[in-house]
Amino acid sequence: MNQNEETAGNFLRFWRRCYRPLGFQKGYNFPLFVIFAGALVGFTLARLSYLNIAGSASSSFANSASPGEWFWYRNGIYRVGIAIHLATVLPASLLVPWQFLPIIRHKLLMLHRINGYIIVNLVIISNIGAVMIVRRAFGGTLATQAGVGVLAIMSTVSIALAYYNIKRLQIDQHRAWMLRAMFYLGTIITLRLIMIIAALIISKSNNYYTTMECGSVRTIYNTDPQRIQSLYPQCTQPGSTNDTLVIVHATFGNGQPEQIGASLRMNFGMALWMALLLHAFGVEIYLGLTPREGNRLRQVSYERQMERGMQHPGSAGLTSDRLGDADPWRPLNELKMASSGVRSDHEMDNAKQ
Repeated sequence: MNQNEETAGNFLRFWRRCYRPLGFQKGYNFPLFVIFAGALVGFTLARLSYLNIAGSASSSFANSASPGEWFWYRNGIYRVGIAIHLATVLPASLLVPWQFLPIIRHKLLMLHRINGYIIVNLVIISNIGAVMIVRRAFGGTLATQAGVGVLAIMSTVSIALAYYNIKRLQIDQHRAWMLRAMFYLGTIITLRLIMIIAALIISKSNNYYTTMECGSVRTIYNTDPQRIQSLYPQCTQPGSTNDTLVIVHATFGNGQPEQIGASLRMNFGMALWMALLLHAFGVEIYLGLTPREGNRLRQVSYERQMERGMQHPGSAGLTSDRLGDADPWRPLNELKMASSGVRSDHEMDNAKQ
């Protein structure tokens, strides 16, 4: 063994000592867990101060939201919606990573189940809150409303399918649908990155404009009415209301808060759709690249469904061989018998049916 091989062997041994105590069996899963779970936890911790919704602290939601947003969230249905959304989605985001830690699933199954039920309920409630505020979120454009609606539907349906499959002991499909649901919900992190990058790009071009309500402008300059008069005189004219629209330059370049807010809201809908597309493709790529884990869990599902006396063991949940035209799934013992020319009891029962 040369020195390079010895170094590689030492690294592999060290790497296994890092991830195997946590229950990971594959070396690639641990860094993926660290990256995605770390991003989610970091993003959530940075926004826990948002639970102080209307506080005077600089880190409160009122003072940290995109410029002009607070006008709509001060009271009424939008205040209720943002409170519901933040009070549920932030705790759910802190609980999610524990669901994907193998040692908890293997050693503390009851904790895994309880945590899962809590997350499911928090996410569904948070989706309700998100739908309540979407009309005013970052301008509430049709692209934003459609994107939030689609995201809420995709995540809710995925959670419902995951729940149904685990009740049918179809563990492989439970894994797949829970991964989809969590990847979809993680869209909000990628969205922020795309939105900021796009805002910087349009700021460089310096020729993008959008509209903003006078109510939002007044909230930004509430202590400086003369500045409103000089920048947006339409908002001080007789007959102007909070819904009166003014044209705002979308740029970071001038340092004016309403222009920064305009550049963010102008890109939000586009960033949401791009992020959702990336996450939807990404999770399907991951599932496609890990068929062995899916097959292993399907075999486990088959054994547990057989123990419970369920019909169609191995396919008691929502599987492609029952819903589509895929070839019937066969457990390992049947495959071994088939290779030796022997038919199993399960095969003969299926033939009779």
